[in-house]
Amino acid sequence: MQRNGDRTRGKVATIVLLPALALTLAAQQVSSLAVAGQQGRAKVLQVQGTNYVEVNGLARITGGSLSFSGNQIVLTLPGSGGDSSAPPAASAPAPGLSTEFLNAGIEAMSQVREWHAALKNAVEHSYPLGADWLGTFRAQAQQALRLAGVAAKTDQDKQAFQLLTNEFNNMNKLSDKYLQMTVNMNYIAPDAISNDPLDARLVACGHSLASMASTRQFVDDGSCQ
Repeated sequence: MQRNGDRTRGKVATIVLLPALALTLAAQQVSSLAVAGQQGRAKVLQVQGTNYVEVNGLARITGGSLSFSGNQIVLTLPGSGGDSSAPPAASAPAPGLSTEFLNAGIEAMSQVREWHAALKNAVEHSYPLGADWLGTFRAQAQQALRLAGVAAKTDQDKQAFQLLTNEFNNMNKLSDKYLQMTVNMNYIAPDAISNDPLDARLVACGHSLASMASTRQFVDDGSCQ
């Protein structure tokens, strides 16, 4: 009965008395405890050279919380993981390019490469270039690019999408250039595309985008500007 009464008084007065409950209050000296870097103080009772800290005050100045388990008072400090009432820490977003955007971006690049390969093969073999034929490749690449834009969620996704868009636009310029030469009945040398500076930019950008896909990290080396 005496122990239960002492524990009740401990909860109400919030003082850890421990064995000092058997000592008289006349022997106590009152002082205070301060925690470096924290505001406030907690009351300290000194009994025969031993210090006993007021747990409510200790919890307050350390930002902790108190709970009771049987005949124990449990002090949970911030960051200890014992406070089930604390909201869970938000998980940090995964760095680099997201998987959804990466898959959509790779598909968009594949469509641009097919468009480029078809144009280059036609020029090298002097095949006639038609607006409808090249338009089919353009439409497929444009749709794949649109889906990549929808999949771009993170900052790195959006930055990479801009470079992917630049690649599409340059391929479109290259395609329109040789289609217009055909319409104007200008001579197109078989190696014209291989020697075209615009084609060199396309190839360099393609390599840069492929490197980003392999590392899952956005890096702008200037190839896709």
